[in-house]
Order: sequence, then C-alpha cells, then structure tokens
Amino acid sequence: MLDLLMKVSLVLFMAGSLLDMGLGLKLRDALIGLRDVRFLGFGLVFGFGFGPILALILTWVIPLEPSYAIGLLLIGLTPCAPFLPGMVTRAHGDMNYAAAMLLLAAVGTVVILPLAVPFVAPSLTADVWSIAKPLLVVVLLPLILGIAIFDRAPAAAATIRPIVKKVTAAATIAVLILCAVLYGKGFVSTFGSYAIGAQIVFFTVITAASYLLSGGLSQSRRSVLALGMCTRNVGAAMVPLFSAAAVDQSAMIMVVLGVPMQLIFSLLAARWFARDARKQ
Repeated sequence: MLDLLMKVSLVLFMAGSLLDMGLGLKLRDALIGLRDVRFLGFGLVFGFGFGPILALILTWVIPLEPSYAIGLLLIGLTPCAPFLPGMVTRAHGDMNYAAAMLLLAAVGTVVILPLAVPFVAPSLTADVWSIAKPLLVVVLLPLILGIAIFDRAPAAAATIRPIVKKVTAAATIAVLILCAVLYGKGFVSTFGSYAIGAQIVFFTVITAASYLLSGGLSQSRRSVLALGMCTRNVGAAMVPLFSAAAVDQSAMIMVVLGVPMQLIFSLLAARWFARDARKQ
C-alpha cells in the first residue's frame, strides 16, 4: 500500500509541477531560448552528454555497490527538476530560458532515457516502451497540455492553476513523508558506502562545469543552464526502477537520495549566481 501511495504521489507531483508550469507559459517565450543555438547546444551537451558520462566515470572511479551505481547513472540521465523556475527566480536568471530548459529537458529525457537504460544499466529488465510510456504521460503530456490551455483559454488556465498548485503541494509533502517512511533506514545505510560522496562530487562538478564552461552566454542564461544541470528529475529517474522487475531497493535509495542533495546544491548555486548577477 505504501509503495502504491508513493507511486501515485510521485505521479501527481511530477505531472502537477509540469502542468502548473505550462499553465503560465507562453510558447513563444519558451521558443526564445530554444532559438538560441548556443544555449540549446550547451543544454544538450551538458544535459545528455557530460552528465551521463560524468556519472559513468564516477561509477568506475568510486567503489560503489552495483545498485548504487545504477541509481547514480539514472540521476545522470535526467537533468532539470520541475521546480527549476523557483530556483531561477532566486538566482535572478532569465525566466524565458528557464521555460526553454524545461522543454528541452522534458523532450530529451523522454527520448534518451528509454534508449540509454539498456546500455548503462543492463540489469534492469524493463523494455524501451515500458520506460517511455510513463515518461510521456507524466513528463511531456502535462507540460504540453498546460501550454495549450494557456494559449487557447488563458482565463481557464488562471482558474485551474491555483487548484493544480494545491494538489502539487500536497503531493510534494506526501512524497517527502513516504520517502522518509519507506527509505529512512536505507538512507542510514548509505553512510560509509561512498553513495553520498559520489553524489556530492557529481553535483559539484556538473554545476560548476556547466556554469563556468558555457562561454558566450550571458550570466543570466548561464545560471539557468547550471541550475538545470544541478537539479535532477528524480521522478523520471525512478521510472525505469518502477518498470523493471526485482530491482534492488538500494538503487531506489540512491535515486531518492538525490532529492535532498539537489535541493542543497541548487539553493547554494542560486545564491552564488544571484551574487554574480548583482555584481553585473
């Protein structure tokens, strides 16, 4: 029953967050960022090239248990959390580019994650479609639906959005509580296993690299890119684990551990970027 509640709460959190974003998003605003070839290129390179490769290298260098390694690889494949706009606001970044980053990450995750999982985690028995289908439903469809409603009926979007926010907030609280109940003992077991250290290295490197090495972008756009990289779509990373049979719970614990880790790193990064924005 708790596992079922966890899955339902996670779906409501992910779908609600992206629907909420879409209900206030003008497609032409998102396209501003997507027309920026340099930003688009850096988003693809760091999101679906550098991130997965970094996670893979860490699994080679750090003596992680195989299940923890799978969890880290899934985190590496799923950039950009649904709460990115809130972090971009804290960092004084370009909100139009935040919308573009969400769209890019949503489409990229739906396309690349199902194809990559059999190669990076062959022990997961889920097939490509069993991974892609829930991603379409909870990642891409809510965002597109929200954008369509806002474009065609902005008054209806304004009415629906507060309800979506309340449901999403309740789902977020439920996910956090259920994570503590279901995986609390597992979190304790990560101490001394290199799992926490591996995530610290991953989030530190991906954040710093994407911010410092994205030459040619303005500071407000580099901050969006870096926040998109240091926040991870943990819900999407869980999909292959829910879809596969007989998954070691340690892999799920490693993915869930990414929730507090990304919150800490994104808050610190947003403060760093806001300081740079004020200087400029």
